[in-house]
Amino acid sequence: MNQDRRDRLRDAAIAVLAREGGRGLTHRAVDAEAVVPTGTAKNYFPTRDALLRAAAERCAEQYRVPAATVAQTGPEAGPGPFDAAQLAALLAGLLRNAAGPGRTRVLAYLELRAEAARRPWLATLLDPVAAADFAAHAYLLRAAGLPAGPERARALTLALHGAVPHLLTGTPATLAAAGLDDLDRFTRELLAAVCEEETG
Repeated sequence: MNQDRRDRLRDAAIAVLAREGGRGLTHRAVDAEAVVPTGTAKNYFPTRDALLRAAAERCAEQYRVPAATVAQTGPEAGPGPFDAAQLAALLAGLLRNAAGPGRTRVLAYLELRAEAARRPWLATLLDPVAAADFAAHAYLLRAAGLPAGPERARALTLALHGAVPHLLTGTPATLAAAGLDDLDRFTRELLAAVCEEETG
């Protein structure tokens, strides 16, 4: 099959998921979004589960684009952020990407996570996307010279993941209440809370 058209259909599925939600993901909607003849999506992805699988795989591929920002600070690319301020700026940039250029991808991913509650096989495709963040954040904490035990990496990762739905859907009042009206301040304060030294 034509790989370019296949990717076009997968991108269309992501767009439909982001705009219409899981219930709106149909072969006909994907055909219309991709501007291809009716029946094209069904020819490439015969069932709805196949369409969901294609969208999940595309989400995982697209995740690697912002993740490359983190990868550029990995062991093979150099020492990474030198201090907490640089790490806070990097994390704020990733949140801005999720709410801006990456918004469609992230909305589609969240819709797919909801579908995975009823389709365990879908969770196996999506879990590596989230799981990779735990290791990445642990590395970044170490690279910035901050405490980086597993519990701190978990706390940082879960806080960032929890922030994303609010960024995508929150009213100004909600964003302010969550501290997300200023992402630079939010990530600085988050790192300070996560890395606060234990006493006693």
